[in-house]
Amino acid sequence: MSELLRAVWRYRHFILSSVKNDLKARFARSRLGAAWMVLQPLAQVAIYSVVLSRVMGAKLPGTTNQYAYSIYLMAGMLAWSLFIEVVTRSLTLFVDNGNLMKKIYFPRATLPFIAVGSALVSNLMLFVATIFIFAIVGHPPTWALLWLPLLMAINVAFSLGIGLLLGVINVFVRDVGQVMAVILQLWFWITPIVYMPSILPAGFGRVIAANPLYYIVSAFQNVLLYGRGPDLLPLVWTALGSIFLLAIAFLMFRRAAPEMVDVL
Repeated sequence: MSELLRAVWRYRHFILSSVKNDLKARFARSRLGAAWMVLQPLAQVAIYSVVLSRVMGAKLPGTTNQYAYSIYLMAGMLAWSLFIEVVTRSLTLFVDNGNLMKKIYFPRATLPFIAVGSALVSNLMLFVATIFIFAIVGHPPTWALLWLPLLMAINVAFSLGIGLLLGVINVFVRDVGQVMAVILQLWFWITPIVYMPSILPAGFGRVIAANPLYYIVSAFQNVLLYGRGPDLLPLVWTALGSIFLLAIAFLMFRRAAPEMVDVL
């Protein structure tokens, strides 16, 4: 792992320039450019807010803000958007960069960091827009925001661990990408983003509790809606599990890298 980190540090300028080029390529010939990274998730939040706010608004305890459900929803979408972008980009990372891996020598481990860098830029832009909207609706930020860098780091570790494992498998079995498209849709709905866990029957609560992303999303919601720190014990276990998953993913990637180049 130390060798990996040293290689990434040596190629840090390559990673930063690749992130910049990736962002430029994504929005080439687009009039609004990077604004789409913010507008798309905000549009989704607006749709859910219009459709569900009257149903869910009275279900949120501990707050009197009339926009409480919209704030709850935006906090959850902030966590989800980072998770889904890292996972989906990592899923096709090696397939998309197959030609680059064959023709140019560079540490292959820099590729996941490039994907994460692009996702973080998108998420930070969405975060700034979210805080701005919160201020407009009378919900100014609190000191609890200092938890967000840690929460984002746990989110990245968890999502990159999953994405990297699936990305390696996807090189050899291309059906993985199709299957994951369905699984991620289901995962969205078993994560309390557009609803509160308190409205679910007891049996469904057990399913939610088995979802590691639930603890990350609820931590974002606690910080951004209620202005308090997350529940530490489940978050610690989630963080430890995410780190273990990420270590396994990088180990698997390192061992499979030579065969991946041949297959690609």
